[in-house]
Amino acid sequence: MSATATAPRSSPPANEVQLAGDMRLLLSGNHAVSYGAMRARPQVVPIYPITPQTPIAEKISDLQLAGDFDVDLMTAESEHSAMSACITASLTGVRVFTATASQGLFLMHEMLHYASGARAPIVMVNVNRTIGSPWGFWPDQTDSLAQRDTGWIQYYTENGQESLDTVIQAFKVAEEVLLPAMVVHEAFYVSHALEPVTVPSQERVDAYLPPFDPVHKLDTEIGESWGNVVNQDMFYRHRKDLGTAMNQVLEVSVRADAEYADMMGRGYGILEKYRTEDADMLIVAFGAMVGTARVAVDMLRAAGKAVGLLKIKLFRPFPVEAVRAAVAGVPRLVVMERNFSPGGGGVLHQELKAALYGMPDPPAVHGYLAGVGGVNVSPKKMVELAEKALTDEPVPDSVWQR
Repeated sequence: MSATATAPRSSPPANEVQLAGDMRLLLSGNHAVSYGAMRARPQVVPIYPITPQTPIAEKISDLQLAGDFDVDLMTAESEHSAMSACITASLTGVRVFTATASQGLFLMHEMLHYASGARAPIVMVNVNRTIGSPWGFWPDQTDSLAQRDTGWIQYYTENGQESLDTVIQAFKVAEEVLLPAMVVHEAFYVSHALEPVTVPSQERVDAYLPPFDPVHKLDTEIGESWGNVVNQDMFYRHRKDLGTAMNQVLEVSVRADAEYADMMGRGYGILEKYRTEDADMLIVAFGAMVGTARVAVDMLRAAGKAVGLLKIKLFRPFPVEAVRAAVAGVPRLVVMERNFSPGGGGVLHQELKAALYGMPDPPAVHGYLAGVGGVNVSPKKMVELAEKALTDEPVPDSVWQR
């Protein structure tokens, strides 16, 4: 399967068959993450609680106490310390997981660069939350998107089932390319929303995700070290190697997802097309807003409007060629997003315009800052914005919409 492959919607799939050993549970998105982490068998989980991530840490602690999760759970004194512990543990060759949100992710920022530079395949879930100031606890993707240049893989998920499955897949990808991975879902719309979730059996996850055993690690028997001061040429080559690894993520992610779909009956692809046949316009979105966009697309189609949906799941590295293939021949795109880069507008809008630059006969792109700060964007509002984008001339910058 090529890196441009897409997958049909399967979150949750209507035709999913529960296999022997699976558990079907009513879980919040955060608790689904905890079960996904448990199935991935990390040996060390350094973590510091922060709203709205805290239920992830609490459920991991519950699973450990019940004897279901054999893990060294480290309660750090800050998010900076938690990521420092993640890096050192990962460099000894053990699988590592953590989770954070908002200001906690910002406190980690220094160490996020260190983790990718150290080629430590940590998997972290970030629960999107508004950043201060002013103070708030609402869903907004600016916290994770502000880390897009730190060298972390970034996946954005739509619901608890996808978050659980993506945590497991992220370990597979991260450990093959030796880069850390961030799985991102939104506060409350996903983190605290309850839904039926299928937790795959430990046996099948073990068959999918082998133990982490890197060749190079901090081990007295091996006698290697890491972290020495380098000259300019060595740093140049190191960053070039990191870029090469990031370039491999697209193909590895597609393959990891295809293998997961074969074993578990659920696959997501790196992006998804929904009702894109003969579309005059596509709504482009990621995260929890995608579910609302599907309803809006159905409403628009029922009204005779040829509108489809393009869901972006893998954001970093941005799947440029897959996106170009998905939008080829579509006259218009409208981006609806829950983030804001002051001076730049919507981040997905920026990335999409950059991806389309130089493309023959590219679509016109509209950008709407519709859900910033967690503002609810209803299907009716999306229909209104899509109809507006069908008639208005596109503008260079994202437009505020309430």
